[in-house]
Amino acid sequence: MIQIDLTGQVAVVTGGSSGIGLATAELFLRAGTSVAICGRDTERLAQAEAALKEQFPASQLLAQRCDVLDADDVNAFAQAVQTRFGRADMLVNNAGQGRVSTFADTTDDAWREELELKYFSVIRPTRAFLPMLRDVAGAGHNASVVCVNSLLALQPEPHMVATSSARAGVQNLLKSLAVELAPQRIRVNSILIGIVESGQWRRRYAEQAQPGQSWEDWTAELARKKNIPLGRFGRPEEAAQALFYLATTLSSYTTGSHIDVSGGVARHV
Repeated sequence: MIQIDLTGQVAVVTGGSSGIGLATAELFLRAGTSVAICGRDTERLAQAEAALKEQFPASQLLAQRCDVLDADDVNAFAQAVQTRFGRADMLVNNAGQGRVSTFADTTDDAWREELELKYFSVIRPTRAFLPMLRDVAGAGHNASVVCVNSLLALQPEPHMVATSSARAGVQNLLKSLAVELAPQRIRVNSILIGIVESGQWRRRYAEQAQPGQSWEDWTAELARKKNIPLGRFGRPEEAAQALFYLATTLSSYTTGSHIDVSGGVARHV
């Protein structure tokens, strides 16, 4: 378990109501950070808020409904963080899911939707929280942006052509941001995930598993079919630990970089 005291700092996590985002919020709260999470689903967000408050009753937590593709929502979320905490030290951009489609069956509207989701789920929160990050960095403190991206950014799959293309573009964007913001002492990094357990995969399990087949057996079989060297799906907390490392001073001399969290699927050097 990582041991670091982040008391007095504020972490913002988009898509924080489940999966990787929720696991990341837990790590920050455990380290003493004040945390702001957002999500589109009001009910799921309320459940996440209640669970976090039960686990960390003395924590400083803000949960607000926000669609990261809606500029007004994002700006309102940033204003709520400013009002409640007065600062933002670390921003974790974690939103979006994969689209299964080939070039032949991806429509123009599907392309637009995928590109908008992947790009603006990073662009809008980063733009909204950048003034607070600049203030923190200007005062000599750690300021960082970390994004959840996919291994598809470097290793595209033909059955996920739109997502692969968008993910590659986002990785390029993050590299550009890292260079632009480095003189302001704001670090920008990312993680590249493979298959990580999520609600989306749980739904597929419910639809596709054989009668009596356990989640563990179903995912292990799928991991074999997908040639995942570690032989299993990743867990949300494993991705969260990489995000935590990149967001905090544990990686204070790292920017414009990424951590591979794919279980060994990456074939590039």
